[in-house]
Amino acid sequence: MKRREVLALAFAALAACAASPAWAAAPAMKAGTFEPPQAAPELALQGSDGAPLQLARFRGKAVALLFGFTHCAEVCPTTLATLAQARKALGAQGASVQVVFVTVDPERDDAARLRSYLAAFDPGFVGATGSPEAMAAARKAYGVNATKVPLANGDYAMDHTSSVYLVDAQGRLRAMMPYGHPPQDFVHDLRSLLAAR
Repeated sequence: MKRREVLALAFAALAACAASPAWAAAPAMKAGTFEPPQAAPELALQGSDGAPLQLARFRGKAVALLFGFTHCAEVCPTTLATLAQARKALGAQGASVQVVFVTVDPERDDAARLRSYLAAFDPGFVGATGSPEAMAAARKAYGVNATKVPLANGDYAMDHTSSVYLVDAQGRLRAMMPYGHPPQDFVHDLRSLLAAR
């Protein structure tokens, strides 16, 4: 390729970068991204802190949104512990991160139980519950599956989607982190979202 052609391609690439939106220039996320970002579906639930739970409450913060239940044996406590570690590792920036835990088991997870359960991980975490109809609408909006699984002792567990949804300070759904990522991956992505405010 001739030098003139190489220079032309380089200038074209630079022009394309300059024309790209700010979110595209951010460091690569560890989570799977939604490109372009889209408005996060709003919630109409009851918060474990006694206030109505809508994502609009947390505008200006990065939100880590996950679905689970307090009787979960492994996935939910592991993810919540990971998010607590990530929030702590962010230092002062951690105050700009809100974790929202939406129950998939409203039969057992009332606001009081959610509040007590989440406080063991981080007192700043907020749970969300509501009527079966409201919970079904929230799951549908995020494409979350939740199925009751009977146990031998007569009790039940919930088989559910385990990814964490990351919402930026403008209320846009930016990424979805699959279960099993370490705290440092959340720190990386949350820092990226906070830097783009």
